[in-house]
Amino acid sequence: MELITAIATGLLFAIGVFQLLRRNLIRSVIGLMILGTAVNLFLLAAGAYTGDHPAYTTAGSPRSDALPQALILTAIVISMGGMAFVLAMINTISARYKTADMDEVDELKN
Repeated sequence: MELITAIATGLLFAIGVFQLLRRNLIRSVIGLMILGTAVNLFLLAAGAYTGDHPAYTTAGSPRSDALPQALILTAIVISMGGMAFVLAMINTISARYKTADMDEVDELKN
């Protein structure tokens, strides 16, 4: 099960970085969201004490570490605020320049 989680985390991270490097602003934001999901999945997978039991259940284990769960909850809340800000900026840029392509947006220095 750890192998599947590691592969899923790595795949999500790779897809997020690939989309983040695209020239389209919308795809970059989607890549940032996928990258945040990969980091949250990594933190969740790293929360088990010995690796025998997952951190998000109490079945078979008398306790689980609450710190990764608290970090994930905090990361979700902060990422939602950040995504709202980034989407508002993209809305303003696309309304002003009539495009979401970074190469076609110019005059940002002036």
